[in-house]
Amino acid sequence: MSQEIAVIGSPDFTTGFRLAGVRKFENVPDEAKDDELDDAVMRTLDDDDVGIVVMHDEDMEHLSRSAREAVEGSIEPVLVTLGGGAGSGGLREQIKRAIGIDLMEED
Repeated sequence: MSQEIAVIGSPDFTTGFRLAGVRKFENVPDEAKDDELDDAVMRTLDDDDVGIVVMHDEDMEHLSRSAREAVEGSIEPVLVTLGGGAGSGGLREQIKRAIGIDLMEED
């Protein structure tokens, strides 16, 4: 069974992914993120058809502690955040957590 990509965020953030063919998404308007983002994230994490969850890195600040721990500890689906600075090392850590090895490690 192949798994899908899901996108969570504001309608402006999800629209580009939807135009590219991503079928699973949760639109959470900016003004509702503090109230609705946790539920959208938990619904997506519980969806067995989802293998990758994409969010904007700034949206992580709107998550409750329990929701943040759930996404940060999730191996399947794996969370990928976009929008962070190149020096943050976030993508490297996400890949390492997802596959169990550091592909960028120097010998």
